Amino acid sequence: MSTRTLYLFASAAPPLFDVARVIEDAQAEGWDVCLGLTPTAARWLAESLDGLAVLTGNPVRWEYGLPGQPDVWPSADAILVAPATFNTVNAWALGLTGTFVVGVAAEGVGTGVPTVAVPCVSAAHAQHPQFDRSMETLRGAGVTVLHGDPAAYPWRGALDAVGNPGARV
Repeated sequence: MSTRTLYLFASAAPPLFDVARVIEDAQAEGWDVCLGLTPTAARWLAESLDGLAVLTGNPVRWEYGLPGQPDVWPSADAILVAPATFNTVNAWALGLTGTFVVGVAAEGVGTGVPTVAVPCVSAAHAQHPQFDRSMETLRGAGVTVLHGDPAAYPWRGALDAVGNPGARV
């Protein structure tokens, strides 16, 4: 069976703490998982980073590499940005690529890599007018956007959407 590569990009929101189980679920479906984190998510998981690297078989990344350094990950066949915080969604939609996760997700959209985003934002943030604009911008760029609920975060639906690009979940 040929392995497909999934870039799993996670922001600092409560569903982040399920990431090891999600990696295992994706691996069971034939994905080689590369885990990328926002800087805050990396701080939240600081004590688990070495174990997550062993689990994925790839280095966990949260910073851009230096010019001239070789890429340490294989090319992505799909990208899953989950959980995607208010900041990550808006920065991505606006093309503000100051973090590794947002920069690579933006490149993925530009190169046509099938991409799924699952926001995890508070009710107050969801009411901010920029949030809806950002979600529409991402959808318009071809990103499948599933709206997540922090209490019942749709990890299963996210993995199903990544495995079946273009399907309605």
